[in-house]
Amino acid sequence: MSTQNTDLFGRPRRPHAVRRATPGSLPGIHTNERKEAMPQTLGLIGSGMIGSSVARLAVAAGLEVVLSNSRSPETLADLVADLGERARAATPEEAARAGDLVVAAIPLKAYEHLPAEALAGKTVLDTANYYPERDGHLAELDAGELTSSALLQRHLAASQVVKAFNNITPHQLFSLARPTGAPDRSALPIAGDDPEAKAEATRLLDVLGYDAVDIGTLAASWRSEPNTPVYVHPYLGETPAMSIEAFFRWTLQTPGIAVPAAQVGKLIETTARRPAGEARIPNDD
Repeated sequence: MSTQNTDLFGRPRRPHAVRRATPGSLPGIHTNERKEAMPQTLGLIGSGMIGSSVARLAVAAGLEVVLSNSRSPETLADLVADLGERARAATPEEAARAGDLVVAAIPLKAYEHLPAEALAGKTVLDTANYYPERDGHLAELDAGELTSSALLQRHLAASQVVKAFNNITPHQLFSLARPTGAPDRSALPIAGDDPEAKAEATRLLDVLGYDAVDIGTLAASWRSEPNTPVYVHPYLGETPAMSIEAFFRWTLQTPGIAVPAAQVGKLIETTARRPAGEARIPNDD
């Protein structure tokens, strides 16, 4: 099928009025003519730190963004105003139905609140990590019987879950984005059971400013979870010991370190599985 007749995610393009992208001040990211001619919608369920960073990258790349959270659309008014005309707020169900692709940027403890019916047939990018001190102990995860993303896939049985964005801090996710082919472009790991869904996720990451490294199925997604070599620290460098609150303040002053795909692959190869839920520094809260 000709790429001229397909959308950003490889599906037949639906009729849509073409609008010129209005990228923000994101350094190094430029919306080319092909992307401008293919405006698409990214749904976000959860608009905290990671969700907001994904939304900013998406708007800068010329995508439409539908934001939601666990409270109400009105509580997102400031973020929507900051993002501009390509963003709007909605309920989680509305964001799920509107998105060509949906990012679930919520704490793991809230996974059962994701609208399974509205997400049926969708590719859902899962950013969550398992932190028992926040999420409560989950026996199947503690025993290593399931990964957190496999647990989410069980809840979203009619969707295709892809693990993504879970191993990088919010500010670095934004600041390290680079155009395709940039010498200092970073990569992020993804995992999933559906090859087409992983291809969609890869294309989205490319648009947002990252290469993707496929680390396997959802059963293998533990390779990018907390306490693994590819989790957070490669993108930050040496991190001083501090509280979570102080850590996030510190990351806002740290531009981050480029981690190319080859390095991500090497880090994944050195990963050994450890008991789930030992990390103390989440990537999103």
